[in-house]
Amino acid sequence: MPLRKDDPRSVGGYKLIDRLGAGGMGAVYRGRSRSGREVAVKVVHAQYAEDPVFRSRFRQEVEAARRVSGAFTAPVVDADPEAARPWMATQYVAGRSLADRLRDRGSLRGAELRRLALGLTEALRDIHRAGVVHRDLKPANVLLAEDGPRVIDFGISRAAENHHTLTETGQMIGTPPFMSPEQFTDARTVGPASDVFSLGALLVYCVTGRGPFDADSPYLTAYRVVHHEPVLDGVGEPLRTVLEGCLHKEAARRPGLDELAGQLAAVLPEPTEDESGALDHPAEGDLATMGLRGEAWPADAATGPVSGERSRRRRRARPLWAAAGTAGALGLGLLAYGTYGPGLPQFWNSEPSPGATARWAAVPTGWRPWKTTVYEPATRGEVNALGAGDGRPAGTRPGCLSQGDGVYCGGDGILPVRLDGRTGETLWRASLGAPGNDPSQYNSTVLGVYDGTVVVRETISKEGAANNPAYVVALDAQSGNELWTRRVDDDNMDLIMAGDVVLTAGTDGRTVVARSPRTGRARWALELPATTYCTFLSSGTDVFVQCYPTQQNAKYSSLLKVSRTDGTVVARQQIPFESGFLGVVEGLVAMVLADGQSGSVSLSDSTFDKILLTEPKTGGQTTTKLAKTYEGSVTLAAGTVWITGSNGQVTAVSPLTGKELWSTRTSVENSGSPTYDSRTHTLYLASPSGRVAALDTREGTLLWQTNPRVQGASTGDSADPEALLDGGALAVLTPDGTLFSIDPAHPDRTSASG
Repeated sequence: MPLRKDDPRSVGGYKLIDRLGAGGMGAVYRGRSRSGREVAVKVVHAQYAEDPVFRSRFRQEVEAARRVSGAFTAPVVDADPEAARPWMATQYVAGRSLADRLRDRGSLRGAELRRLALGLTEALRDIHRAGVVHRDLKPANVLLAEDGPRVIDFGISRAAENHHTLTETGQMIGTPPFMSPEQFTDARTVGPASDVFSLGALLVYCVTGRGPFDADSPYLTAYRVVHHEPVLDGVGEPLRTVLEGCLHKEAARRPGLDELAGQLAAVLPEPTEDESGALDHPAEGDLATMGLRGEAWPADAATGPVSGERSRRRRRARPLWAAAGTAGALGLGLLAYGTYGPGLPQFWNSEPSPGATARWAAVPTGWRPWKTTVYEPATRGEVNALGAGDGRPAGTRPGCLSQGDGVYCGGDGILPVRLDGRTGETLWRASLGAPGNDPSQYNSTVLGVYDGTVVVRETISKEGAANNPAYVVALDAQSGNELWTRRVDDDNMDLIMAGDVVLTAGTDGRTVVARSPRTGRARWALELPATTYCTFLSSGTDVFVQCYPTQQNAKYSSLLKVSRTDGTVVARQQIPFESGFLGVVEGLVAMVLADGQSGSVSLSDSTFDKILLTEPKTGGQTTTKLAKTYEGSVTLAAGTVWITGSNGQVTAVSPLTGKELWSTRTSVENSGSPTYDSRTHTLYLASPSGRVAALDTREGTLLWQTNPRVQGASTGDSADPEALLDGGALAVLTPDGTLFSIDPAHPDRTSASG
């Protein structure tokens, strides 16, 4: 828009060309330097320039913006917070705000949501690495540039180590729908986890058009943020589970940004060939105003995504508080959202709603305790299990995983089956090519569930056959009906589901083919090294491949980092042969190194005293010497190695330093690998007898352990028990095929049959 009569024509040597926007505290202009470089210039209104508190805040904004200048922000070019009218010039970013995008085109879906979510996660990670906490992440403060989102407006940000606040007594600083509980209760404790909470609220808003704590006034919104559980209606699984973790009331229970990036990459679909590579492009002249809008909680953000009859319905959808208390104090990111009246401080000390500050996540709607087996008759498909009769069919060994509201099982002698995670009902059993009714001739392994599709590997044995064929089969998650089948030769490799692709083997036994789970369409192929056996592990947007030479006396194996998007080998290096892939911690690949005597690197039964850390890009390697030799099942999660011994001992070790963080004895013996819940910072273990224990991962505190729930269980069974996260509930599988579900908040409650 053109300059007004009272607008300055130049500021700090920058010629002002247009007015981009204005708010109660100042205005933003598009400017040009003498060299022709375009910048955005933020200028404070004259009446606030004399306010020492405001000037101090603006000085803080300039300092914070300079500290975080990088790929995900609008870098500071020049500034003078001491001028008669303080000003700051930043790089000009041609792109509209996320608030404008949501107003004009509605909610985000698919690849566009993925690019935004991962881009903002990367942006916050850079901001936090600079030692700054943003504290006001919201749609109006996100620009959709052509190369990804930019986070702007550091007017109320703060250095992470600085617990002094410039907030005046009786003021809330921030935007209530996107503020964290600690911003309301004790601003001095606000740290990086506060921005994770805000990001979770923002993503809910992008998907549903509503904030998770929306109310009719800023005070009620604030109360809900502090005391109520988020409303996530309209957010489907598995994204819902990830966002629930971001929105934990307790900051310590929210995921770190590295962990969150991996979770989001795993649950949000990657772009298809038909989708553009950039976020929503701005129209000509549709330029951002650096977050300096004319309304405190902007109407364009408050109305939310709309579709059809937009102009008529927008006014009805707008919460009342969107227009209330908009005193214009947000103009430069400084929001004084009303002053607390007499008695209002007691508002913050009200009793929390039931469960709002509870340690455990809420169980799914409609859930009840249940107990069943994987051999029960099914409602759809193949009614009876193979070899069905009284008790467990001979020669069977089950394995399960959970996704959404379903528990999906397969195993030796077990046809793929889906159970309702809320009730335990057997919904369907797949009618696949099992020979007769003999369970000894059939095996199925559930590789994963994605996009309403269950992907299974199955083998069918035939008497006298030199080789038994293997297949990858895709089933519809709702009906169990077969969608597609591919024959594979996977004698030289393991198969896995890696996010939104399933890695299958070609018929030559040396080529891995990445396919779409729903359609079976090949996306890319990669030839693996000859005379090796390869295993895979997915981490974020990458797949790591470890290939072991099959010849005797080999000293080294190969580690490949492969792009999950196109199969490109990003990095390749040699590592010791006797190593087992744990995962990735702070960008480093962590491997278990077997001790010199055992040589065992099976993560379900390892003996080790070292951890190898490798840097994929440079190939650099360091070895972390542990305090002692450990033996047991090993899992890496949340930057910690968890070791469970056969005697029930659970130990936490730092893979970076080798330091033992804690060690706790439980009565859960022969548990196999533990299960980590990032939402509640809880580690779960289960025994073959159905005994379950929960530990707090931060201190190693034993929270509870149950009595056995399976009679006559054999500890010598070759299958490990499994604890599966099922929403806020926990489903437990024992080696005899028993499945039961418990509420971690009330672990002793059982079903009638239990």
